[in-house]
Amino acid sequence: MSASQGPYAGVLRDLAALMVAVSGESVTMVKRSAPEQAMKIKKSGEWEIYLEFLQLLFNLADRLSALYIPLKDQPVFMDGLEDAVTQQLKNVLAPALGPDTDEMEVVLAIGQTVAQSRQRYERFKFMATEESKQKDEYFKAFGEEIAHLMGTQGSGMVISAATLCGSAVIPAMKSLFESATAGIAQGQATTAAPVAPAPEGKTGNEIKLISVMSTIQGEEIETRWGLHPRFRQDLTPDQAQELNKLMNRVAEILGTRYASVAFSPEWTAWHHQGGTA
Repeated sequence: MSASQGPYAGVLRDLAALMVAVSGESVTMVKRSAPEQAMKIKKSGEWEIYLEFLQLLFNLADRLSALYIPLKDQPVFMDGLEDAVTQQLKNVLAPALGPDTDEMEVVLAIGQTVAQSRQRYERFKFMATEESKQKDEYFKAFGEEIAHLMGTQGSGMVISAATLCGSAVIPAMKSLFESATAGIAQGQATTAAPVAPAPEGKTGNEIKLISVMSTIQGEEIETRWGLHPRFRQDLTPDQAQELNKLMNRVAEILGTRYASVAFSPEWTAWHHQGGTA
C-alpha cells in the first residue's frame, strides 16, 4: 500500500497543500522586498524561485518526518509527499502556467526539485525543532540562493524575507505531524491485539533497540545511529525529540573518540595486520 492510500494520506495531503501555498506566498514576499528588481523578473524566473522554496520545504519535511514517522515508513512517506505535491501543483499551479503546460513537465520538475533538495541541504546537520549555528547557516545559504535567483545578490532585505518565510513554516509542519501521528497512534492502540510476554531466560528474547555505527572512508569519519522501528512507534513526539537530541550527542562523542583512534599509529599498525572493527 502506498503512503497516499495508507494511514498517512491525510497528513500528506495537508503537507502538500501547505508547501504549495507557502511557496507561492513566499515568492510574493521576496518580490515585495525588492520591488524594482521584481518588475524585471520573468515568469520562468518566478518559477525557479518557487521551486527553490519547494526544495527547502521538502528538506524540512524530511527532517521533521524523522521525528514522527517510523524509520521503515519514512522513505515511502517522502515518496508519497513528492506525489502529493505533484498532484497539488497539477490542480493549482499548472493552469496558471499557461494552456501549453505539459503535466509531465510538472512531474519532472518536482522530481528534480526533490533530488536537488537532498544534494544541496543534507550537508547541514541540525534538528529542525531546535535553534543552532548549523540551522542559521542553513537558512542563510537558502536566503542567499533566493537573492541570487532574484538578481539581488547580497541584498539583506531579500535574504531576510526568504529566511523568514522558510523558518515560519516549521511550526505549521510540526503541528500537522503531531496531529496526524497522534491520531494514528490512538487508532493502533484501540485495534492492536495484546502481545504475550516472551518467556524469561530463553535465547532470542533480546532486541537491539538502538545502534551506533562509525565508518571510515579515506580521511573522513561518519558516525550515525539507528532506532528499532517499533521502538520509535512507541515513543511520543516529545520523547522522540529528546532521544534524538541525546543520541546526536552520543554519536558526536563516540564519533570523535573513534576518529582519534582510527587515525592513530596503533590503529594503522593493527589494521594492516588484518584486524577488524
